[in-house]
Amino acid sequence: MQHSKKKAAAVVTIAAFALTGCSAGGGDGTSSGDGAASCTPAGGDVTLEFTTWVPGMEDVVAIWNKENPDIQVKVQTGPNGNGGTYQNFFNQIKAGDAPDLGQIEYDALPNFLVQDGVEDLSACKDVVAAEGDFVDWAWGQVTLGTDGIYGVPQDTGPMALFYRADLFEQNGIAIPTTWDEYRTAAEQIRALGGYITNFSQSDINQFAGFAWQAGAQWFSSDDAGWDVTLTDDATTTVADFWQSMIDDDLVATVPAWTDEWNNAYNSGQVWTWNSAVWGANSISSGAPDTAGDWAVAPLPQWKAGDTAAGNWGGSSTAVLKGSDHLYEATKFALWLNTSDEAITALAEAANLYPATTAGLKLPVYADGVDFYGGQKIYDIFADAAVQVSPDFAWGPTMTQTYADVSDGFKAAVSGDGTLGDALKKGQEKTIDALKAASIPVTE
Repeated sequence: MQHSKKKAAAVVTIAAFALTGCSAGGGDGTSSGDGAASCTPAGGDVTLEFTTWVPGMEDVVAIWNKENPDIQVKVQTGPNGNGGTYQNFFNQIKAGDAPDLGQIEYDALPNFLVQDGVEDLSACKDVVAAEGDFVDWAWGQVTLGTDGIYGVPQDTGPMALFYRADLFEQNGIAIPTTWDEYRTAAEQIRALGGYITNFSQSDINQFAGFAWQAGAQWFSSDDAGWDVTLTDDATTTVADFWQSMIDDDLVATVPAWTDEWNNAYNSGQVWTWNSAVWGANSISSGAPDTAGDWAVAPLPQWKAGDTAAGNWGGSSTAVLKGSDHLYEATKFALWLNTSDEAITALAEAANLYPATTAGLKLPVYADGVDFYGGQKIYDIFADAAVQVSPDFAWGPTMTQTYADVSDGFKAAVSGDGTLGDALKKGQEKTIDALKAASIPVTE
């Protein structure tokens, strides 16, 4: 399915980002909305600091350091973003001692822009020229509908259907290609004593991927401020579908990322997982007894014949506010996320999936995977990567939004309210949070 290039619903204007009292403070570059900082070479040797939580990044950066003695990069590793690294960034930015570069997930980037925490890279001609190297929606995740560029896309999380091929075949159940067929398969599997999947009460970004696929648009803004719509028609359709699956006991509801969750997949109690490309490693590590029994298919569609995909995850490499070396930092960030050698090394070290169109075709993603019966699973994800809509935008308080919606989802699974109720309350609390932070909201 072709996605239009329209930006109207997803546009996040500079004015909306600038009209906030929550500046994270200083730095040499101009503030967001006032233009990009200067992008000129330092004229001498430079050492950059780069903070990330990607495993094996030190070895990847060593390749760069060997080839670029005049621009050396020192890697600092830490917990994932919401596990402490983002707060460290904001503290460091305020103190004036932030690293030059930092890993920032797409759904967190608007928060950094609102708080004036990242540099605009649009003065760097090589960054501007790189737009065509990336899948269009990933580039949109770092431009945020503005004329600025607030990071270089690093990886993506296109979604597909992981399924127990052996169990479907043994029981004569067709692999679902639509969500209606998925429910039919769920009823057949439940009659056999199993569950088609586990509904996660905490992975709201997974639910966001479902809504993204369906055409939802949770956040937009204009010069008057932000519009928050977690209850649009597309999201309501998704919520009603999963609510009916919960009501009819067609899905398991064990806490995700626990031993109980792993056992549900390893024992064959749960047959599928609608997840991102990185889920391939999660299944193989969590359900080792099922090696060779899994396969991957495209995500079920809301309308037969469509080819829409959702996305779950992905990060950018951003230059944090106050860096004195915008030129050198962007040179490294572009190499890290566009060169064949770096993308291949990141795939081998951390199973990252690239944001560039050329990266999708690299040999490292071409082979069959033994755990998945020798299937060339990355062919499925390469198709999905270019089927994600470019029109989905994140808001500036996603951590809080996720937490509020998750609380409601947990209540709904326990029979207290519905997923729709949780989304409505999450929307109200998100609006309250924006107002409390002096971020303008349109109502």
